[in-house]
Amino acid sequence: MSADGTVYDLFVIGGGVNGAGIARDASGRGLSVVLCEKDDLAQGTSSRSGKLVHGGLRYLEYYEFRLVREALIEREVLLNSASHIIWPMRFVLPHNPSDRPAWLVRLGLFLYDHLGGRKRLPGTRTLNLRTAPEGAFIKPQYTKGFEYSDCWVDDSRLVLLNALDAQNRGAQVYTRTACTSLRRENGLWEVEMTSRKGSNGVVTSEKTRIRAKAIVNTAGPWVNDIIGRVAGFNSARNVRLVKGSHIIVRKFWEGRQAYLMQNSDKRVIFVNPYENDLALIGTTDIPYEGKPEDVKVDDTEIAYLLKAVNRYFKQQLTEADIVHSFSGVRPLYDDNAENPSAVTRDYIFEVDDVNGQAPLLSVFGGKITTFRKLSEHALDKLKPFFPSMPGGWTANGFLPGGDIANADFEQFLADMKARYPWLPQDLCKHYARLYGTRAHDLIGAAQSVQDLGAAFGPLLREREALFLKETEWAMTADDILNRRTKHALHMTDGERDAFTRWFETQESTDVI
Repeated sequence: MSADGTVYDLFVIGGGVNGAGIARDASGRGLSVVLCEKDDLAQGTSSRSGKLVHGGLRYLEYYEFRLVREALIEREVLLNSASHIIWPMRFVLPHNPSDRPAWLVRLGLFLYDHLGGRKRLPGTRTLNLRTAPEGAFIKPQYTKGFEYSDCWVDDSRLVLLNALDAQNRGAQVYTRTACTSLRRENGLWEVEMTSRKGSNGVVTSEKTRIRAKAIVNTAGPWVNDIIGRVAGFNSARNVRLVKGSHIIVRKFWEGRQAYLMQNSDKRVIFVNPYENDLALIGTTDIPYEGKPEDVKVDDTEIAYLLKAVNRYFKQQLTEADIVHSFSGVRPLYDDNAENPSAVTRDYIFEVDDVNGQAPLLSVFGGKITTFRKLSEHALDKLKPFFPSMPGGWTANGFLPGGDIANADFEQFLADMKARYPWLPQDLCKHYARLYGTRAHDLIGAAQSVQDLGAAFGPLLREREALFLKETEWAMTADDILNRRTKHALHMTDGERDAFTRWFETQESTDVI
């Protein structure tokens, strides 16, 4: 129990996109919510995605029509709610007759255009790659292509903004805080949380105990660990861990379009523009049996991704072109599919309660695109335990900073430039993209670049770092450089080291 004897409605375990989304939705419905994350928000799977809000074109081949329809509808819902971190992107798919016949690709794209009631995004078109500018970078043997729409998303910021909105609506959010014990007692949950704290190189732990009416387990790859080790239960359901890896290279084509490459094993590889001058290439699908926190890219995956790209592009990439790589573990619901690529991306719930009290809701599977709908469905499952809880509201809500008129980011950016004529255009766009209307809070009363404080990298200023520390739970330099922003990709080793030394001198709660 908390010091004042409060009994919370909901205790959410896991600060990835699903946990943050459920905490946000529940808080907006008036429930009292506590969210705990054992590391930093989005530090696990949710920051290691392909950065796409998409329907999942290839899922149609596995007859996942419900999931694809839901995801296609969600594209535009999310685009309207956060147009600063989510924006449309066109994907060019060069056709290779040896992989899939053209009629099958056309059929899939027809369904993709019409299954989800597309409104804002442009539809599919056929390309002559010999004459279309998008084909100038593709090998001459590929003469036909298709172009379709999906959306880009800053995955880490999507999680952060959901958590921030949950906090703004009354939720308590704890990072670097693990749930270490769950026990039922008198129709409630007795919860123990353990926070890691550090100061001057000394690491200590601090325990906090609270009571809650219901538990939501969105621990991702650790969902079964929470059920078994922490709560002491058994579950008939399991997650299947599948590793997905990406590589980052310098962008090697002109234009804003992305590419989708059919590989010889029938999988597809995305080649997406990233951070203005970079390209994000992925992903792999490999069964994984190690500790999720130990996941990393291996040489076989790198060779696989390079081979897929080099199969289509005139410019041939080598391992020397890679400037960064990352790998994540997808906690997919285990449906016993033999092929990792065929494992469902849909989500499953399991509810365990005692006589209609103290439910434990565990979430298996899911994908970034459908997190908001998953959150609604999770609370539907909890409705019997909270009969007076109102219905969903997030379909028409904005994420923090997303209240941009008509979801028109370009007009918002133009207004920003007019409001702050002294702000360099690249820095203005950076603030607009990451923070939306919250950029005004970041800039504050500043009237010159010098007012934003010391520069640590091309676009990183002291004011931004302190803003992230004060408003977004940033507790280490890595939290800022790699999750809340992508500054690390544009800074030298020396600049990153200098920023880390500076950040460590700032007065902090020192949770690590």
